[in-house]
Amino acid sequence: MNKSHSLNIPLTDEMKQFIASQSGSGTLYSTPSEYVRDLIRHDRERQEASKLRASIVEGYQDIVHGRTRKFSGDLRKDLKAFKGSK
Repeated sequence: MNKSHSLNIPLTDEMKQFIASQSGSGTLYSTPSEYVRDLIRHDRERQEASKLRASIVEGYQDIVHGRTRKFSGDLRKDLKAFKGSK
């Protein structure tokens, strides 16, 4: 299990009130810390999804510009041939 560390972040009163309103009775989160950790997790997922989308677009652009190779059915052979052609 990962060791926990604390991080102190100064917040405006408005931000503190907002975070507090997102936790506790009647909300999805028991504590403000749980809410903030979930925000961080969601941001990390968003960044990973953005990288994946960029890779998909890059692959699509390769197809559009004819930068593809026919798959022989043997990935190792194809990779070896690709590396040898560089």
